Amino acid sequence: QVQLVESGGGLVQAGGSLRLSCAASGSIFSSVIMGWYRQAPGKQRELVATITSGGSTNYADSVKGRFTISRDNAKNTVSLQMNSLKPEDTAVYYCNARGSVPTMLLKGFGSWGQGTQVTVSS
Repeated sequence: QVQLVESGGGLVQAGGSLRLSCAASGSIFSSVIMGWYRQAPGKQRELVATITSGGSTNYADSVKGRFTISRDNAKNTVSLQMNSLKPEDTAVYYCNARGSVPTMLLKGFGSWGQGTQVTVSS
């Protein structure tokens, strides 16, 4: 069973930068698509960025050009470099596998971590 620990959040001014990190336990990490998600209070969780085991990336239109996702399969970590932050980026950020729920469960991604809070002031 995979455990996920996010870190690196904080309070920044608009236009600033943060780098989020995600540490994942287990040996299955390298075989799955990983993603960063975010959720603001009262809103649905949304997908921010994904990265395949081979390093292919995709981004939500709202963050494209500002955020960069990366991974280190050997260390079981996923990072999100966040530049030119905007107030609308304020949310709790989570990492997890990307895929259908059955697939995620079969690969050990059965729960979410605590997330890390990102707050961007005007």
